[in-house]
Amino acid sequence: MAEIRDRNQPHQVHVRPQYRYDNPAGVGYGGGGKNYHSGGPSATQILAVLTLLPVGGSLLALSGLTLAGTVIGLLVATPVFLLFSPILVPAVIAISMAVTGFLSSGAFGLTGLSSLNYVLNRLRYATGTEQMDLEEARKRMQERVQIWRGT
Repeated sequence: MAEIRDRNQPHQVHVRPQYRYDNPAGVGYGGGGKNYHSGGPSATQILAVLTLLPVGGSLLALSGLTLAGTVIGLLVATPVFLLFSPILVPAVIAISMAVTGFLSSGAFGLTGLSSLNYVLNRLRYATGTEQMDLEEARKRMQERVQIWRGT
């Protein structure tokens, strides 16, 4: 029953205007007010392509040479690493542990200093001395400006 009722209802038709991409008025979806198809590339675009093409090509060539050098270096160094692995592996472990220790000590020190700074700021805020610090700083700045101006 519901199907027959739906079939008898008139359908609504949605009509949207169609715009061309080279619309000179710039109205619609792809307009923008510029006709991109008639003029071709500008002199700036041509100059950019002419300057960036050799730069990109030379950088691509350098990356290829770097990759080739890395592969050749690995081919030469692999037998050396296999021969000296009883010495190199413990040395790498020791050096990595030392670097990890230095980095972690620096991180812990920085964390400790920032937490002490946080606690001191909270204490200063709780006791109300930060207002006095601001007043002292303001007075010092005013004195320095007066000295600088010569008054």
